[in-house]
Amino acid sequence: MSQARAIAVHPAGSWPEDSAKDTVTVDFDDRFRRRKVYLTDGGGSFLLDLAEATVMRDGDGLELDSGGFIRLRAAAEDLVSVTADSPAKLLRLAWHLGNRHLPTELDGDRILIRHDHVIIRMLEGLGATLAKVRAPFNPEGGAYGEHNRLPDHPHGHHHDHHHDH
Repeated sequence: MSQARAIAVHPAGSWPEDSAKDTVTVDFDDRFRRRKVYLTDGGGSFLLDLAEATVMRDGDGLELDSGGFIRLRAAAEDLVSVTADSPAKLLRLAWHLGNRHLPTELDGDRILIRHDHVIIRMLEGLGATLAKVRAPFNPEGGAYGEHNRLPDHPHGHHHDHHHDH
């Protein structure tokens, strides 16, 4: 019997969720892949077999070549919650994190990052309040990251058009 293959990623809300045959729960690092064998939460396995590496988010549907979908779940991870005593200070902290090009999730009145002792010291020096948390990690895609999930948008940036679409 051949292994199931997932051949496309459909963003959350754009696929028939009642056709999910199983779920797969993976951390942030395993949600940007082109080809990899995954074990499902139900004990099965499938091969992710995409034309190019794709960012996958919680709730996305992985289309199987045999029909149906596997629902993707973002696994809880050990993270650091960054808060501040004012919105202005939190904005300043976000700027410093962005300036270092760190994967960063903006989550209401807090910022979530992965633990990095150098960054932790920097944030403490800037007056941040830090707390260890366990949660799914869904960082911002960035100006050159998430827009490429749109159909027909080439990944090479040798084309001549503006990116304000």
